[in-house]
Parts: sequence; C-alpha cells; structure tokens
Amino acid sequence: MADSTGNSQEIMAAASRSLAHNRAGGRRLQPIGEGSRRMRREFQLKKLRNIAYAAAGIFAFSVIAGIVIDGIGFTGIVLTFMALLAAGFIFGKFPRMKVPQRGDLNKGDVRQMVARTELWLENQRPALPPLAITLVDQIGTQLDALGLQLETIDQSHPAAQETRKLVGEHLPEMVDAYRRIPANLRGEKRAGSTPDEQLVESLGKISGEIDHVTRQLAEGSLDDLAIRTRYLGYRYGETDEPVSENN
Repeated sequence: MADSTGNSQEIMAAASRSLAHNRAGGRRLQPIGEGSRRMRREFQLKKLRNIAYAAAGIFAFSVIAGIVIDGIGFTGIVLTFMALLAAGFIFGKFPRMKVPQRGDLNKGDVRQMVARTELWLENQRPALPPLAITLVDQIGTQLDALGLQLETIDQSHPAAQETRKLVGEHLPEMVDAYRRIPANLRGEKRAGSTPDEQLVESLGKISGEIDHVTRQLAEGSLDDLAIRTRYLGYRYGETDEPVSENN
C-alpha cells in the first residue's frame, strides 16, 4: 500500500510539473525511449550525409567552372558560399522526419515495432492530459527495458507475440480512441468517469502489463544466471583441501 501511495504521489508531482511547463509555453521534445532516440539519431545522420553530398557537389561544380572559365572570381566565390548556405539550410530542414502511421506500427520485428511505437507516442503527447503524458514517458522507459529482453528471444516466442499485441495494437488503439473524442467532452463524466480518467487508468494497466512481461523474461535470465553461477562454483570453487604455500 505504501509503495502504491508513493508511486501515485510521484505521478501527481510529475504531472503538476508537466502542466506548469505546458502553461509556461514549454514544449516536450525529449524522446520517451532509446528506440525513438535511435531512430531520430539515424535520421539526423542521413540529413548530415545529404548536406555533405550537396556541399561536395557544389564545391566540385565551382572547381570545374573555375577550370573551364579560368577562375570564378570574387563573384563566383560569393555565389559558391551562398549556394553552400542554401544547401545547408534546405537539406537541414527538409525532409522532415515522418511520424510512423498507425497502420505501420506493428510491422517488422518486435524491436522495430517498439521503436516505432515510442516515436508515434511522442507525437501524441500534446493531445493527452498531464497524467497520461507522465505515464507515456514511463511506458517509454519500460519499453526500453523490454526491448533489451526481446533482443535475445525468437520472434515466435509467446512474450514477443504478447508484446506485439500489447504495444503494437492495444496501446495505439486506446490512444486513437481517446483522440477521436472532442476535446470539450474529454473532461465530462460518463459511466462514472471522464475520458481523461479512463485513458490514465488504461495506460496504467498497460504499463503494468509491460512490466509483467519484462519481469517474466528477466526471471528466465536470472534462472539461467543462477544455474551458471552454481556450475562455476562447482567447477572452479574452493576445494576442501588446504592450499600449500611455498616458502
């Protein structure tokens, strides 16, 4: 009971900070998990590569033009510099990173699915109530831990299949259902609770299920570690015979 109360207080405190941050005009741009962070990093590297290719092409063109017309002069240097700036601006701004579509989340292997879902969830946060945002961030951290566990198991493993349904289907379907409700009705009670409260409750349950799956997988690893530890203790552990010392 004490742990439950402490967790509730932590969530409420984080939600209050989030609400104050949003009211102050802040914007939460931090990735919620390592999977989405990795996708963003790979996308930025591609943009840098495009900028490098464009700069190399502009520089090569200016060199060839200089050879052909025996020098490009001061005007040519300025134009080359302006072209480099324009290329840096254009390729640095475009293309924009595409948010995964709802129908594309549950594709590829489970690890890719987890990363895409993290990125998709990040873009849903502005439409969610403060408590739900806190839970989404918590789920992102949990998905990172689950993703590490899933790397070592087969895609047909029951835990992988459960994760695919839970993260790739149930979670986005629930968020989509909430977003379809008009904003002015999300705070109105219906059947004893508001849509905001129902969303928070559902996210809490999903968070608990993700934690459950992660612990199940971790227990297998812990059992394996315990077996290996016992084997090493038997194979290389100390013997009953005293070790003689050579003087």
